[in-house]
Amino acid sequence: MSTFPEQQLTDFAGRVVVVTGGSRGLGRSMVEAFARCGADVVVASRKLPSCEATATEVAEATGRRILPVACHVGHWDQCDALVEATYAEFGRCDVLVNNAGSSPLYPSLVEVSPELFDKTMATNLRGTFRLSAAFGSRMVADGGGCIVNVSSISASAPTEVEAIYGAAKAGVHSLTESFARAYGPTVRVNCLQPGPFLTDISTHWPESAHEGFRQRLALQRAGEADEIVGAALYLASDAASFTTGSVLKVDGGAVYGTG
Repeated sequence: MSTFPEQQLTDFAGRVVVVTGGSRGLGRSMVEAFARCGADVVVASRKLPSCEATATEVAEATGRRILPVACHVGHWDQCDALVEATYAEFGRCDVLVNNAGSSPLYPSLVEVSPELFDKTMATNLRGTFRLSAAFGSRMVADGGGCIVNVSSISASAPTEVEAIYGAAKAGVHSLTESFARAYGPTVRVNCLQPGPFLTDISTHWPESAHEGFRQRLALQRAGEADEIVGAALYLASDAASFTTGSVLKVDGGAVYGTG
């Protein structure tokens, strides 16, 4: 452990970090940052080729061990397989980042199918629960660790097209508090709450969306993917040793409550 808290922010030498949804977007930025800070990283997402490409590029750039694992977090058995693959390769997990998520479109609320509802809940909420339980229990047995969940501005200010997604992400806030109490004092559990970010998904946004950001956000713009890194490193680092059960907004200054 580094001597000073400010050094601890970027000291992940000897640690193993698992990032779901790690092959693109915010997850990819976090994978790169943890590796630059000395961690070995497990890159998990649904498509193995994407994980493998990310792992190769990050390993070459940082010299760290990067393990690609295909995992659909909405499937209970694949969550368990991710845990086993991590411990088989590294023998430990120090930080879990539950970043994977999806927000499928639907024509109207009344036309939402049971399948779409269950799929959205599974990816955004059930996977977070299972991975937190499976990794977290092992962290407790090993004497410590950290879980960082990723929710969304939709958890507090959902639109009509984010009813299910917003409800699932609000559930992530609840899980954050539950697991912080269940696995404290040795394991800390916190949550990042991002606003709009310019990831690959944002290429489909209409110009009206950006005009909305200029009107509603204090910073008047969407974030760049790398702008999630500072908050993620803080919550995962020893510098946040007295922070658990918290939700940290990284949203450009959107105006809404803290639910």
